[in-house]
Order: sequence, then C-alpha cells, then structure tokens
Amino acid sequence: MKLQLTNDLCFFDIEATGLHVIRDRIIQIGILKYSADTSEPSELNLMVNPGIPIPQDSTRIHGIRDEDVADKPVFSKLAQQVFDFIGDADLAGYNCLSYDVPMLLEEMHRAGIDMDMDNRRVIDVQRIFYKMEPRNLAAAYRYYCGKNMTEAHEAMADVRATAEVLAGQLEMYSGVDLKLDDGEVIPEPVRNDVQALHEFTNDSTLIDATRRLKYNHNGEVIFNFGKYIGKPVAPLLAADKQYLNWILQKDFSFQVKSIVQKLVKEYEAQQKK
Repeated sequence: MKLQLTNDLCFFDIEATGLHVIRDRIIQIGILKYSADTSEPSELNLMVNPGIPIPQDSTRIHGIRDEDVADKPVFSKLAQQVFDFIGDADLAGYNCLSYDVPMLLEEMHRAGIDMDMDNRRVIDVQRIFYKMEPRNLAAAYRYYCGKNMTEAHEAMADVRATAEVLAGQLEMYSGVDLKLDDGEVIPEPVRNDVQALHEFTNDSTLIDATRRLKYNHNGEVIFNFGKYIGKPVAPLLAADKQYLNWILQKDFSFQVKSIVQKLVKEYEAQQKK
C-alpha cells in the first residue's frame, strides 16, 4: 500500500480485558507505522500484563489467557516505548475513535504520559465503511431487493420494505454457511425457519432489552453495567440493599427491576434453607 503521507501514520489495534475504556486494561497492542520516506512499515507488537484477571468472555474473543501474559511487563513499563514509537504520527484503526484511542490515552495517563491529540489526525476505517456502505433499511432494500425506497420513515412503507428485505435475505443466503473469525462455521444460519432466525439474530447471553443484565459462562445472571459489571447480581444485591434500592428508584426498565427483585428474593430464600 502506497499512502500519500505528509506525516507518519500509525495503524494500531488493542486487545484488552474488556470493552470499558476506563476500567479495563490493555493486554496487547500492535502498531504498524508508515512513514513518508520509507516504503516498508515498521512494526511494534507488545504483550502486556494487565494487572487484573482477564475475563473468560474476553479470552473467548481474542484467545489471550492470564497465563499468557503473567510474565509480561505492565503497561506503565512499556508506555514510554509505545509513546516513542508512535512519536508525532497520526493514528488509524478500526473503531479506534470509540475504543482504541480512548483506551490508549487512559493507559498513557495512568503511566504519567500526556499523549497530546490536538495536532494528531485520526482515521477510523470503520466509519469510512459505515458511511460509504450504510446499514440502514434503505440500503438493505437496495442491496437485497434491487429497489429504492420512495417513502422511507413512513411506518407502513418501512414495514413492507422490511418484509421484502427478509425475503431477499432468505433467497440470497439459502444454503450459505457463515464462517466466524475464530474458524467456527455456522451451517445455513439464514433459512426459512423462525426459530433459527431468532437464534441467529439474538444474543442468548443478554437477558433484558436494555442490555443491563446478561448470563456469564456459568449461566449466572451478572451485571452488564456500573461498578459491579461482570459480577453476579443476586449475592451482591442481597448484600448491598442500597444499590438495589438505587436500581429500583432510577430510570431502569421495568424488566430489569422485576428481574433483580426476583433474583434477590430467590437468593435470600435459598440462603435460609
């Protein structure tokens, strides 16, 4: 790739203990640095001890376990190396504006390094993709049905188009398997079967429509938000009634409130046996 550069450009990607850019920690950072005066990019690939356990849900995504980074340096020991490698370069990545950049800035700040972004340009490749290939109903209608919507955002026109899009998807993906990034193959996930389509389009780990609660790998209901994120709901709320009352009084959905009340009641009854 021959980029027209007036400044160095660093493509970078971060793997971390989770998706929270403040609470989670970097466990790997890979950087590919393109310079205006060289034809081949330079690389930096570092494994990092996050100092906190790596959740199994995260390991299932990137494959990095606690033991893989147990003997690696913590980020504060690598921060200067990363900072010096990037230098004054501009940055690029996939979904980097929402995730990689803010997480890197947080880690740099904790290491005592001010990574100035005022004069540093950032390219988010995901946003190019989403803007050039929009993922709205009108775009889906053009792609699957070969027609333009003339009454977008009118309720009945939208619902008719949605039904046509599903019909187009069933036809286009008939007999087509889905290969995931980890090599797993889902055989014919889009087929004329309501249960199959339900399972394919829903995340079975999520419990409520607002995504505040989810199941962990043990089938326990855990928090998907706040200070107890990733922790089991029932024992924590049974012990922390102030937090339970806060949930019940704040703008959480009726579904969330009903679930947490039921879980606490069942947990306390079990503890009395």
